[in-house]
Amino acid sequence: MARPLSPKLDWNTANPIWAQSLNPVIANPMNNVSILENIVLKTGSNIINHKLGRMMIGWVLTDIQADQNVYRSAPLNDLTLTLTASGPVTLSIGVF
Repeated sequence: MARPLSPKLDWNTANPIWAQSLNPVIANPMNNVSILENIVLKTGSNIINHKLGRMMIGWVLTDIQADQNVYRSAPLNDLTLTLTASGPVTLSIGVF
C-alpha cells in the first residue's frame, strides 16, 4: 500500500507517490463499462454485438428480469458476446 501523502511534500517527491496510488485506480477496466440495456435472450445460445470496437475483457449482468441462468458459452472476442440462457429473459449487461 502506498504511504499517505503529506501536504509538505515537494512536487518531485509527491509525483511518484501520487502515480503509484492513482494509476491502478485509473487503469481499472471497470472504469470503461458500457451498458447494453434490454437485451432479449431466447432459450439456448445468443450472439450479442458488444459494440466496444476492441477485444472484450469481461462482462457483468446489471439487470435480469426473470429467474434464468445465463452464462458465457464462447471465448471473448472483438465483436460479439455469446451467452446461453436457460429460458427466455430480458437483461442488461455491462461490457468492458
